Amino acid sequence: MTHSTDRNQALFERAKALIPGGVNSPVRAFRAVGGTPRFITRAQGAYIWDANGKRYTDYIGSWGPMILGHGHPAVLEAVQKAAVDGFSFGAPTEREVELAEAIVRLVPSIEMIRLVSSGTEAGMSAIRLARGATGRSKIIKFNGCYHGHADSLLVKAGSGLATFGHATSAGVPPEVVQHTLVLEYNDVAQLEEAFALHGKEVACVIMEPIAGNMNFVRASTPFMRRARELCTQHGALLVIDEVMTGFRVALGGAQSIYAQQIPGFKPDLTVLGKVIGGGMPLAAFGGRRDLMEQLAPLGPVYQAGTLSGNPVATACGLATLAEISKPGFYDQLATRTRQLTSGLTAAARAAGVDFCTDSEGGMFGFFLLPALPQNYPTVLGTDGARFNRLFHGLLDAGVYTAPALYEACFVSAAHTEEDVAATVAAAEQVLQTLTK
Repeated sequence: MTHSTDRNQALFERAKALIPGGVNSPVRAFRAVGGTPRFITRAQGAYIWDANGKRYTDYIGSWGPMILGHGHPAVLEAVQKAAVDGFSFGAPTEREVELAEAIVRLVPSIEMIRLVSSGTEAGMSAIRLARGATGRSKIIKFNGCYHGHADSLLVKAGSGLATFGHATSAGVPPEVVQHTLVLEYNDVAQLEEAFALHGKEVACVIMEPIAGNMNFVRASTPFMRRARELCTQHGALLVIDEVMTGFRVALGGAQSIYAQQIPGFKPDLTVLGKVIGGGMPLAAFGGRRDLMEQLAPLGPVYQAGTLSGNPVATACGLATLAEISKPGFYDQLATRTRQLTSGLTAAARAAGVDFCTDSEGGMFGFFLLPALPQNYPTVLGTDGARFNRLFHGLLDAGVYTAPALYEACFVSAAHTEEDVAATVAAAEQVLQTLTK
């Protein structure tokens, strides 16, 4: 055992004795890439430090929330002030109203919003609301899209469009997933066929506008347009999951990008998380007023949460939204991200390694493939062993990227040109080894 991993390894062994797999969220265990997970002790700006004191340039950013970087002064001040006033009250606060007002102002499709504590909770609640509002049971999701670990969403495809899904997790009864239909992402014909077969029974289509859990795969404009048309035609709701993309790829979320390409485009419901909490546990779902008024205490669809709208989390979220709303923020963020992806592409080309990449705002992904994939089966064509060598090579060089080839990465406003140049230089060295 080398000194560079001894503290991480020791902590991992302690954790495994008490915590399943040694982690509190599976991807952290490094099972996909092998090796010992890094136990992080602190973070500042674009960097994180592990238990051995080694510094890494951080392209995970807590899986998206840290769009300003770690420890931004304005956010830190807001959180510290809020914490002094009280951690939690179990009663309404002014900051909840202010955060709701800020989100509604920035996302035109959201007329009312409900704050919750996690993306899973928001997605689960949005689906319950869709079912309650439509009086229908069936939902459509897409292979490779992740919407949290609610039972009805842990589903793989059935044997055909006439059959519904099968649970991908033990503990999920078949009866729970029998109403979930799983289709291929970006397949317009399949979506049309599914509505032809089941349209009268479908409560909602839930989709990521840019899928971040098969790395980075964006919905094509024709696919998004047809999803909106079919939902409208058949009386189903279109639920856009922007937990990852909301305020990360653009100030109005990914839906604002599609609205530029599809006249009048709006989802019926939107699921948000990550950036709106600035790194604190906070998420939300919102949409049309007539739908949101179906929620308790106004309507018959029940949803509740003891820590929903937490006063410290809302302070963190409000401060974050204030910073990212400043003029030019997203132009600079997108430029920095493109500098990174362009540099990585050039490095791979020089090494003769199949490589492609895509980005939007401060979110990016890369594949060891000759062309960008359009769906999950194509993503599966990536050489996993090669990816693992790239990941560990970068990690050894002090560059922390997603420890799984199915996860997107993130750039923050704290990343500098020097950070990007150092990352590209490290990648050049590692990519050269992948041809051997």
